[in-house]
Amino acid sequence: MPAVPTSPRHLRKSMTDAERRLWQALRNRQLGGHKFRRQHPLPPYVADFACVERGLIVEVDGGQHSERVEADAARTRALQARGFRVIRVWNNEVMANFQGVLATILAALED
Repeated sequence: MPAVPTSPRHLRKSMTDAERRLWQALRNRQLGGHKFRRQHPLPPYVADFACVERGLIVEVDGGQHSERVEADAARTRALQARGFRVIRVWNNEVMANFQGVLATILAALED
């Protein structure tokens, strides 16, 4: 079985609808003037969205993540050990409560 492509370039081209919607609000310093990068490499991981200057990572999780609880927890611990705070939001939360998700991210940026 071939490996699933996980390069940042491939991931940027295959974003979910929720990731695309969130990116439209985060790009070009639109959220509180903070610069975000999408599919930012932090080997061996690739963060969905990263505000490096504030040390914040936003991960947008889909249904497959409900089966990967321990792997996600290990990834979060590894990123926290590198000095990042990690926020996880669900795809459906981004779509149903978009303003609430943005408010949560903004609060974390200003914390």
